[in-house]
Amino acid sequence: MRKDWLIGIDLGGTKTEVILMDRQSNEHFRRRVSTPVDYHATLNTIQSLVQAAELKAGVSGLPVGIGIPGSVSGITGKVKNGNSTWLNGQAMQEGLCTLLQRPVTLTNDANCLALSEATDGAGRNHNLVFAAILGTGCGAGISVGARVLTGPNGVAGEWGHNPLAWTPQAELERRPCFCGRHGCNETFLSGTGLSLTHNLLTGQELLSRDIAETALNGDKEAAETLDQYLEHLARGLATVINLLDPDIIVLGGGMSNTEQIYREVPARLAKYVFGGECATPVVKALHGDSSGARGAAWLSL
Repeated sequence: MRKDWLIGIDLGGTKTEVILMDRQSNEHFRRRVSTPVDYHATLNTIQSLVQAAELKAGVSGLPVGIGIPGSVSGITGKVKNGNSTWLNGQAMQEGLCTLLQRPVTLTNDANCLALSEATDGAGRNHNLVFAAILGTGCGAGISVGARVLTGPNGVAGEWGHNPLAWTPQAELERRPCFCGRHGCNETFLSGTGLSLTHNLLTGQELLSRDIAETALNGDKEAAETLDQYLEHLARGLATVINLLDPDIIVLGGGMSNTEQIYREVPARLAKYVFGGECATPVVKALHGDSSGARGAAWLSL
């Protein structure tokens, strides 16, 4: 019997993943390959992954949704704000529609996380879901009624590129961001930001995963760095609650695997949330690294 197939592509800075899914949330095919650092080669990679998924499905012309590390301008239709800089300024949606000979839907990868988790993940049955990626970078997406909120400028949820609240200007200035500003949430709350915090506090250079691990093993300096990170994260999320008051906050990306977040950050939020109280749940993405591709598949609807 023919299934109602969906294809989702999660285009990352280093890896690109395709998923073939049916409308009952079941996965039937998945493949991950390296992302080329070239625009046209990236399009060809996406085409080959779509073809592989359709070969598995035994049918062509399937709907395709794609999550990208950037956003699509509502004015020009071109990619902007991407840390995969070779995508910026490109009419990527138009190019893929031509290449794949079908409509293709593009949105920010954090929007795909939000849509995935709101549809059948940790945010299911919640109307307003705020989903943040805490990885090499830091981004976020918003789902309302299991639909992505993008806004006329295509930047709804771009929480990563606002300055970290309640932070002295001198501290903000110590953290340059790729976007050209200083002190963005990304420079504090990403894995790279955690490493920078540790370097500023101790002079040592450690990867974020090593900081979290050594903190658990009793290293005092790493524990102090991680405690500072949790305080930064509480500040960052409190600004979201003060503005949106979401029903639930879902976290993805490598830093979301830090269990101290879920034990400690909820209790710290009330200090910064207006009114001095906070009941907002902060949870880990149910689908983990799969959420990007799954959300892109749902996006194709």
